[in-house]
Amino acid sequence: MAAALSMFLTATPQASAAALAEVTNFGANPGGLRMYLYVPDRVAPRPGVLVAMHGCNGWAPGFHQGTEFASLADRYGFVVIYPQANKSANGLSNCFDVWSDEALRHGGGSDPVSIVSMTNYVLQRHNGDPQRVFATGFSSGAMETLNLLATYPDVFKAGAPFAGVPYACLGPAGCGDKTPQQWGDLVRNAYPGYTGPRPRVMAWHGTADSVLPYSMLQEEVDQWTNAHGLSQTPTSTDSPQSGWTRRVFGTGQVEAYTINGAGHDLPHAGMAAHAIRFFGLDDGSSTTTPTPPPAGQIKGVGSGRCLDVPNAATADGTSVQLWDCNGRSNQQWESTPAGELRVYGSKCLDAAGTGNGARIQIYSCHGGTNQQWRLNSDGTIAGVRSGLCLDAAGQGTANGTRLQLYTCHGGANQRWTRS
Repeated sequence: MAAALSMFLTATPQASAAALAEVTNFGANPGGLRMYLYVPDRVAPRPGVLVAMHGCNGWAPGFHQGTEFASLADRYGFVVIYPQANKSANGLSNCFDVWSDEALRHGGGSDPVSIVSMTNYVLQRHNGDPQRVFATGFSSGAMETLNLLATYPDVFKAGAPFAGVPYACLGPAGCGDKTPQQWGDLVRNAYPGYTGPRPRVMAWHGTADSVLPYSMLQEEVDQWTNAHGLSQTPTSTDSPQSGWTRRVFGTGQVEAYTINGAGHDLPHAGMAAHAIRFFGLDDGSSTTTPTPPPAGQIKGVGSGRCLDVPNAATADGTSVQLWDCNGRSNQQWESTPAGELRVYGSKCLDAAGTGNGARIQIYSCHGGTNQQWRLNSDGTIAGVRSGLCLDAAGQGTANGTRLQLYTCHGGANQRWTRS
């Protein structure tokens, strides 16, 4: 497994007016890591925070220069932390600790505590949004990404590991084949007593990876679908571009990208943008995004009735309907900077699929693109993942009419006003 912690191949540096800077005295640092920070010239008012981690034998400045995360930060106004690892493993240097007892448990110490300190420093110093904190990395950095998601699910909302292995794979549990339940138990045991939502995962792996076998991608899928309580059978499979296969699990809590013919050299050009979109940083943190309106009712133009959660239910999976407007809490929808429509403060308007007729429901907010919506100038509300519009089924106008996704046509049953 020594080769599993290989170096990141540095690409051409990216030009930017802003500069990478080292930060010292950022807080508790039991791992003895160095912190490098990239703050774009134009920062969003409540910026998201991304931790981006290099592989073994690599350097934080090299990962900054050789990846596209900084240029995307310039575009969307989020802040990027590049930790510098310093551990040795089987002849390799500058690795992140993903094997010690301290690193594998919440509050244990070592590198995860140091990285959480860096994150808290940025949240406080740059008025960051704690609901939009994410992690990504290559090889050793990919392993630390999943390590952070397992040990600090209260801090990190999602992660995108490129060419990694499941959480705790390099620890005593080992990397041998395990059942989804066994993999998921490792995640649950990383932070005993934690009952909150699990971070979303977008995992990437090349089929020709000669350092970490491609089979590790399925082990990651097994681990994180189980941690989310999902089936290991994808709900959809597609090809975002030639040579890529994407599998989506649940309503977007886990995504897996197979890159045909790719070796141990991810991310390739363009992949970082997909990760940023998965995190929701491309919409919610743009420096040009207007301030969203306050919470209020969403009224159908054709029906005059409001978007309503039946009987003020709060259970995940409750379908949404049209109902006489009454101003109660089950009709109060808040637009967030991340593109969500929230009710009760913690439940999101959620598309249970991506095709015509897909059911609209409420679900615990997890930041997936099926919970992100574009409020268009013509009054339509379009799903970010599907591109389809929020639609009153059958052009219905009566109380109890169900809501669905449908191809946008601008009819009165697809147009909405805020009140």
